[in-house]
Amino acid sequence: MKSAQLISIGFGNIVQASRVIAVVGPDSAPIKRIISDARERNLLIDATCGRKTRSVLVMDSEHVILSGLQSETIAHRLNAEWNEEESEDL
Repeated sequence: MKSAQLISIGFGNIVQASRVIAVVGPDSAPIKRIISDARERNLLIDATCGRKTRSVLVMDSEHVILSGLQSETIAHRLNAEWNEEESEDL
C-alpha cells in the first residue's frame, strides 16, 4: 500500500497532493466568490498564519485552502511530487 504524498503549503501546513484539484491566485472575482461561498459553507481553511493570501487550493472534498505561498511555488512542489511518484512506478 502506498503512503499518502504530502506537500507543504507553507508555515508548517501540509496537504495531501492527490486531493488537490487546482492551485490558483486569489485576485480574480470568480476566485473571490469561491472563497466567499466556501466560508459560508464552513469549507474554508485559512493556512496563511496571518499573512497575505497568495494562493488558493481547491480540494476534491470541496474544501478551499488559503495559503501564503505563491501559486507557482506550490505547483512546483506538486510537479516534483508527481514526477517522483512516476519514477517510482517505473
